[in-house]
Amino acid sequence: MPYISTEVQVRPGEEADLEALTDLYNHYVRETVITFDTTPFTPEQRLGWLRSHPKDGPHRLLVAQDVASARILGYATSSAFRPKAAYSTSVEVSVYCAPDAGGRGIGSLLYQALFAVLETEDVHRAYAGIARPNEASDRLHARFGFRHIGTYEEVGRKFDAYWDVAWYEKRLGAETPGASAPAAPAAQAAPAAPAAPAPTRSPAP
Repeated sequence: MPYISTEVQVRPGEEADLEALTDLYNHYVRETVITFDTTPFTPEQRLGWLRSHPKDGPHRLLVAQDVASARILGYATSSAFRPKAAYSTSVEVSVYCAPDAGGRGIGSLLYQALFAVLETEDVHRAYAGIARPNEASDRLHARFGFRHIGTYEEVGRKFDAYWDVAWYEKRLGAETPGASAPAAPAAQAAPAAPAAPAPTRSPAP
């Protein structure tokens, strides 16, 4: 890395980007239900978020920067899916583009770079939560091989309305045959699978 098109460079995010990244994200906080955050952030409040996405490992922050002006046009992240250790091979991904940068393929460029680096990490699944409706995001994730696996109905309230969140899954890396469950001991019945936990998560930043 970095990845460079004729007009846009994709590179790891750094602390010097923090103010621009915060301004970009706050637009979606104030104006949309794309994120379920409801209160804008200061750069200082977002510093921990930025530092939780280092330049290596499964949790990344990539920014798209206009080559001519050095302006940040968007960013993509892969973040922890759940805090418990067994979830470490799954990530939640998201992409945000500047409001006036639509139609330039910025989201595709960011995801192309993000999934390229994730292929070098011990990551088995990527998940994305998309607040309904968002046809552009649906199409973007479909192009990158995500499949719809379910919808949390009216899981969040913002702007005095309840919103559904559709969840999408992408397989990463090589599949491990027969790894879905350990074999039961001889002459014993396999234990029943535990009930699935109730949904507790709304879309991450």
